[in-house]
Amino acid sequence: MKPSAPTGIAIACLSVASMSSLTCAQVPDAIAAPGEVAMVTIHAEGAQIYECKADSGGKLVWQFREPIAALILDGKTVGRHYAGPNWELADGSAVSAKMSARAPGATTKDIPLLKLEVTSQRGKGQLTGTTTIQRINTKGGMAEGACETSGAFQSVPYSADYTFLTKGG
Repeated sequence: MKPSAPTGIAIACLSVASMSSLTCAQVPDAIAAPGEVAMVTIHAEGAQIYECKADSGGKLVWQFREPIAALILDGKTVGRHYAGPNWELADGSAVSAKMSARAPGATTKDIPLLKLEVTSQRGKGQLTGTTTIQRINTKGGMAEGACETSGAFQSVPYSADYTFLTKGG
């Protein structure tokens, strides 16, 4: 089955107080968040971790396990992204989320773009009030190659930008 082409692409532009320039990214309709306002976009550099496990048919395949990434803003590490998924900043604020929509990455080697709905918040800081997270500008992260040993792990480098949004109002 051939994937259908996106019906439209929204252009999301945001000005982040800590950034001197306007940041614009193309966001597919599938992960758009109408009525929400970007609070901050933070770059992530890390790895997507996969585990070799049997699928429902008993065939060994690479299955996503967890992300491990440093969150970087203005060239400084400001937090971390890890299993849950969770995003935690050094200012004490943190959010957990669940996937609500996806769109393909730019190439087959790039993990999908995501829209995530925040399910819990902790602490007070830059992420306080986040309702939605968009994963955009993904590079790498897709498992490749044969999965031959059950329980084996594969760490695949990736980068992405995470835009933290809040309800407009």
